[in-house]
This record gives sequence, structure tokens and C-alpha cells, in this order.
Amino acid sequence: MKNTYWLILTILTLSLGFAGGYAVSAHTGTEPGYFGAVEAAGYGGAAEEKIEGLSDEIQDYYKTLGK
Repeated sequence: MKNTYWLILTILTLSLGFAGGYAVSAHTGTEPGYFGAVEAAGYGGAAEEKIEGLSDEIQDYYKTLGK
């Protein structure tokens, strides 16, 4: 009987934690495509030689990081 209460409590806690995290993630302000932008230093990164919006010095710096 004692184990049943722990199991119910664990399932309830995990469900509420998931639902709370899911609800909060909708309000973080991260827009689709954010991690694909080079300026965000996220995943992806363009294969273009000249990246629009970045100075030449910053582009050279990023190129040296990739080597």
C-alpha cells in the first residue's frame, strides 16, 4: 500500500513538472529559426562566405575559430 502512494506521487509530480515546463517554454521569447542564425552562435551556421550583418573583423574571427 505504501509503494502505491509513492508511485502515484511520482507520476503526479512528473506530470505536473512536464506540464509546467511545457507551459513556460511557450513564453521564453525564443523565435523559430533562432538557433540557425549565425549571430546566435547556435546550431547550423551558414556556409556563405559573406554573412550579412557582421563586420569583416568578426567574420575573420569566426573563420579562425573554425580552423
